Amino acid sequence: MKLIVAGATGFVGKEVIRLSLKRPDITTVIALSRTPVSPVLEDGTDVSKLRNVIIKDYGDYPDSVKNDLAGADACIWTVAITPTKSKGMDFKEVKRVCQDCPVTGLRTMHEAGANVPFRFIYMSGSAAERDPTKTPAFLPEYLLMRVSAENQLLAVAAESKGDLEVCVAKPGWITAATFTTRSVVAFVMKLALSMPSVTITECSAAMLDQVANGFEKEPLVNKDLVRIGRRVLSAPPSED
Repeated sequence: MKLIVAGATGFVGKEVIRLSLKRPDITTVIALSRTPVSPVLEDGTDVSKLRNVIIKDYGDYPDSVKNDLAGADACIWTVAITPTKSKGMDFKEVKRVCQDCPVTGLRTMHEAGANVPFRFIYMSGSAAERDPTKTPAFLPEYLLMRVSAENQLLAVAAESKGDLEVCVAKPGWITAATFTTRSVVAFVMKLALSMPSVTITECSAAMLDQVANGFEKEPLVNKDLVRIGRRVLSAPPSED
């Protein structure tokens, strides 16, 4: 399987890269990023599978980049501006990065000659409520924009008549694999806002499993990511 990881230098993207280089069923990893990727080297890591493709803007794909994307089987899209960072930015730019760029990216990967079906996971968040009768109390403009992005990507998949399969991953607070400040914040948010959490390794393992084996449901909410991730991580190593 040829996998594209968009946002390969980000918090989640790095972990997706780390795990993907250990999976024998993934033969090529296209790490799409704006800066060079530094893969984690540990037992079982096959760096020969990694190709780092540098891109200036996730909304613009030169022909050279399109050539690298050709023949891909799946993409995990982790590029986004977090709610906290969005507060100090022009909302037009936030919308462009979180909504316009993934739609452009999906269409570009399809047009570049992706294999069929091409599976695409878009990382959103548990607070992005799709129910139109529920207006988010916290950062409503931002969260409604993320929902709009989800719906646009799903619409692109529907238009493709089976060529594209899109699934949205909606994790809660993503914690580090070990106990850190993020773990403390996750505990506080769970108590104060009833926000669930998932470790970065569980979330990444779950998304890799789903692009490799097919989406069991859409969207994948936090409890799904925890369940699938733990199942994958507890499975015995493959002998392939």
